[in-house]
Amino acid sequence: MGPDRERALPERATSARGLDVAAVPDRLMASWRRSEEYGVSLESVDPVFAGTGASDTLFFQCGQEVLSGLHETLANEPVSLMLTDAEGLVLQRMSGDSSLLRALDKVHLAPGFAFSEREAGTNGLGLALADRVPSLVRAEQHYSSSLCVYTCAAVPVLDPVTGRLEGAVNITTWSRSRSDLLLALAQSAAGNTAALMLARSTGRAPRPTPKGEVFRVESARLEPGAGTAHALSAAWVEAVTRATVALESGRVVAVVGESGVGRTTLLAQAIRRARPHDRILNARVPAPQDVEAWLSAWGPEIGKHSTAVILSDVDELPAWTETPLLDLVTESIAPDWLDAPMLRRPVPVSVTARSFRTIPESLALLVDTVIEVPPLRDRVEDVLPIARHVALRTRGRAVDFTPAAERALSTCGWPGNTEQLVRVIRQAAARGEVIDIHHLSAEVLTGSRHRLTRIESLEREEIARCVAQPGTTMRAAAAQLGVSRATLYRKMAQYDLHVPR
Repeated sequence: MGPDRERALPERATSARGLDVAAVPDRLMASWRRSEEYGVSLESVDPVFAGTGASDTLFFQCGQEVLSGLHETLANEPVSLMLTDAEGLVLQRMSGDSSLLRALDKVHLAPGFAFSEREAGTNGLGLALADRVPSLVRAEQHYSSSLCVYTCAAVPVLDPVTGRLEGAVNITTWSRSRSDLLLALAQSAAGNTAALMLARSTGRAPRPTPKGEVFRVESARLEPGAGTAHALSAAWVEAVTRATVALESGRVVAVVGESGVGRTTLLAQAIRRARPHDRILNARVPAPQDVEAWLSAWGPEIGKHSTAVILSDVDELPAWTETPLLDLVTESIAPDWLDAPMLRRPVPVSVTARSFRTIPESLALLVDTVIEVPPLRDRVEDVLPIARHVALRTRGRAVDFTPAAERALSTCGWPGNTEQLVRVIRQAAARGEVIDIHHLSAEVLTGSRHRLTRIESLEREEIARCVAQPGTTMRAAAAQLGVSRATLYRKMAQYDLHVPR
């Protein structure tokens, strides 16, 4: 244990708890350091009442159902089951132990109060949300001494379709109680919540587990999203131009926008313009447990004159990575960097995130230029050019679209943005030389944002397939489905299905 690491620990906290510094895990030490920087009191926590959170979300409804079932099983146990949002706001709390509830009220671990690291220092749910991995914080490991009578286990819950952090399941008990199975219990509840969310989602496939791919773009090629389709809307062209000018000036650029909107694609196009001879290394954030290996995979490349690095989805990084990531970036800046000509300056890194606010603070301080990519629903004129480009790349030759298919594509709301459009067109292009409306999946034909069960999703797909057949009538479609025309019209209204003719 080096002296630097010892000094980094809050000395009063370690001495007050009688902890052996060498036995303190790195994650816990990083959390304590952040708590100290946030100015959290070592004696007590006093989080601000933030009001009740949203109770109409799929995450809340599924989480409450899972915790209610678990509460019935543990009604006589001294445990408190909690559901929090992504900011640490306690949404729900259940316990059959009145003395535990009264004690939790005294430290404000109750619905309406936020218990993130920033408000309450190191605690189970705050650490789980910060690092995006299951966390167990025992009595003496809490930053504030007022929490040292509890042991907390918390597990983050990610939306199984989008991968977005929705919140956490937290289980708290007395520190004197056995905590052997506490984390396993929280993991089971979080897993059941995510599974229930998937079952009640729109029927889309779960998001693949992030693997933290690191790949180089040696020449222009199809990227996730719009790829190399450059003849797009004025909004897209303006954003690419702004990013190009910033990169040419040696600035660090952050591209923000909704998931799947083409943030990495925009950066790649801008880099191609600003530095046509550079190779582009795109590092996609992996699952939290793989971050250390991911950093070592691309870290040595950062700062090289011939390499442009894009860090995608940096807002999904665990909190503990801020320090090593900042070290990687700042160490890559050579002393003579400012003396180099503009077009030869090695810009350390460009980043993408949902918004500037969600970028890790240490990285946000390095950002000079923020560029927002509008969602695809606000760039309707881009839909057909991107669709034709993707179809061309899928089949290796130009693919025609019928007027009905073009109208359906242009009027779709595209909640999944360009990423959803690319997936739909790839599937459709594989079905024929000319893309007609019956080649498109049902999600293109519905304007409803209502979440469907798996049975409802299958029913919608079958109705869309029948009514979209070329030359079919509503009478023929109803007969094929084995229902009356009135029922067919009612079902189409229920699913908000629109089939251009």
